[in-house]
Amino acid sequence: MKRILIFASYAPSLQNFRGALIEELIRRGYEVHAVAPNLIGDNRTQDWLEKRGVVCHNVDLSRTGLNPIADIKTIKQLRSLMRSIRPDVFLGYTIKPVIWGLLVARMVSIPQRVALITGLGYAFTENASGLRGLVRNVARFLYNLALKYATLVFFQNPDDRDDFDKLGLLPNGVPIKLTAGSGVDTEHFAQRPFPPPPMRFLLIARLLGDKGIREFVAAAHLLQHKWPDAEFHIAGGTDLSPNGISKEEVLEWNERPNVTWHGHLSDVRNAISQSHVYVLPSYREGTPRTVLEAMSIGRPIITTDAPGCRQTVVTGENGFLVPVKDVKALADAMERFLNNPQLVEKMGQSSRNMSKRVFDVHRVNASILSDMELD
Repeated sequence: MKRILIFASYAPSLQNFRGALIEELIRRGYEVHAVAPNLIGDNRTQDWLEKRGVVCHNVDLSRTGLNPIADIKTIKQLRSLMRSIRPDVFLGYTIKPVIWGLLVARMVSIPQRVALITGLGYAFTENASGLRGLVRNVARFLYNLALKYATLVFFQNPDDRDDFDKLGLLPNGVPIKLTAGSGVDTEHFAQRPFPPPPMRFLLIARLLGDKGIREFVAAAHLLQHKWPDAEFHIAGGTDLSPNGISKEEVLEWNERPNVTWHGHLSDVRNAISQSHVYVLPSYREGTPRTVLEAMSIGRPIITTDAPGCRQTVVTGENGFLVPVKDVKALADAMERFLNNPQLVEKMGQSSRNMSKRVFDVHRVNASILSDMELD
């Protein structure tokens, strides 16, 4: 029986983003190990994994820090763990699990070493200077070092792949594959009817500037006088990233009559069901999971013409694309639905159809496992 080790930087993502893939690996008879910081102790995630037969492990890892001493500690713990488990396949996703995981997996001679690039994140979203520039340069150097030891690399959109290619980060001789994001469970996120008026626009994201939350609030402000009944809802928790938005700033938005912040939601289905249009003005994504969830529930989408986001919308069919950071264009796109409410149901159905045709999680995982030769 082959052993597979999956390394995450955030324990809940093992269920939320890789859950269906893990279940499929178990169903096919593989022995699955999962490692993440604070995984043992995250009762919800640990229980979910262990009920399915996954062996759980902890590792010390700072998702956002540039602390060499802490990273050396991570490397030592990973090396000990991998020597103990002796997996046949390593799969890492997000930046530090990819980089440190690949380096250690090569160090201890794991045969298959797979990287899943789920987005380029904080360092790659703008012209980098200052701290962002330092992070970007370090990230480039480490990606260049680590990806040479991969046996397979997945990207969630062609823009990220092309950017890595332009930066000279794609290693010669290593297969590069594209996947339609992490997929979405179209049965769990079943199509739901629309609520009655007034029209509600929803954004779900961690409180990060790069998610376009400030632009969403500014667009709501532009529309509030002409459309006083329209509602603008935000769901998502705070984040310690350098690009994080403070709770105090969000609470100030919450005092506006048409903007409501709901905090972190463990289950977003009801929030999406109570909305008419889903909005994500992000600067860059791998493939935005919340957009796929909203599409599956049958909601039209407004998002940016940016890497990862543009793959989810056919303009005029299931929503609209707007330029990054363009508040006026974002407000105009929302106003198109306010002026033409009949578009909501028509485009929402198109979203649902696209989610089943392109982004269904079972299709996505079958493709991933085929490329990994784990059929």
